[in-house]
Amino acid sequence: MDITKDIQPMTEFRNHSAAFMRHLRETGRPVILTVNGKAAAVVQDAEAYQRLLDLAAEASAAEGIRQGLEDMAAGRTRPAREVLDEIRAEHNIPR
Repeated sequence: MDITKDIQPMTEFRNHSAAFMRHLRETGRPVILTVNGKAAAVVQDAEAYQRLLDLAAEASAAEGIRQGLEDMAAGRTRPAREVLDEIRAEHNIPR
């Protein structure tokens, strides 16, 4: 992060949005916009935002797998047939 370029007042962004968009595309770095000297928003290009969403989804999936493995190791599981039979009985679903 380059604080001289990546942290800017909101008014500067409003007055020079085309230049900011060019900067976002060229650097791939987000810009932190401030109001009265305090961080108020983060602006980034759509591609960088999609990468961030993808990373978050991967981390979430990895955490789910980790928890599942932990449950297996601790014996907190049930056979799938048992669970499916329970669901069928609860909702009157024939086999």
